[in-house]
Amino acid sequence: MIRVLVWLLKAALFFVVISVLWVGVLRFVPVPFTLTMAGDVANGTGVTKDWTPLSRIDPDMPRAAIAGEDGRFCTHNGFDWRAIAGAATRNAKGGRIRGGSTISQQTAKNVFLFQGGGYVRKVFEAWFTFLIEQLWGKRRIMEVYLNVAETGIGTYGAEAAAERYFHHNASRLTPVEAGRIAAVLPLPKKRAAVDPRGFVRRHGNAIARTVGSVRRLGLDACLR
Repeated sequence: MIRVLVWLLKAALFFVVISVLWVGVLRFVPVPFTLTMAGDVANGTGVTKDWTPLSRIDPDMPRAAIAGEDGRFCTHNGFDWRAIAGAATRNAKGGRIRGGSTISQQTAKNVFLFQGGGYVRKVFEAWFTFLIEQLWGKRRIMEVYLNVAETGIGTYGAEAAAERYFHHNASRLTPVEAGRIAAVLPLPKKRAAVDPRGFVRRHGNAIARTVGSVRRLGLDACLR
């Protein structure tokens, strides 16, 4: 039993050291690939991505992401407990399952982990969320998020999405275009930003209308 405990302690220490180093390196280096991208390659879908610094992405894109995904991005520590509690309450009533994940949590999952996995993945997601909040800061988290988030089948990041859907780079996105990309983020394999219909159109238009409020209210202050 003592040997097992010692082995577990060493394994945990090794994981902590490796994960801290991993996160530390990606503070400065573009994320080369993710497990989600690897899944697309394995399925024969292919991957389109083009790493773009946050400074070269139109500010309305991160504002749209904040409006659509995480209104308290600049003020929470990686976990929005009010959103998590609200999602748990809604889910307990049945119907469509809704999450309360922040942009930080989604970034941690997209970069370091895999889709699915249940509560075990959530534990590791929480650890990596804590690390990126401490070692990266908000600007880097948003930069990575807007480069690795899936924005369509086989399409990753705001730059690739802008080129695919609107035929220009992400530095010239309009609020409507940014809103449409943000509307795709929750279900990128089932939604499209070009000629969106139904919920995607309504949600994208709502996000576009909210982009200005994000700026006026300073909800993107941590990115300026």
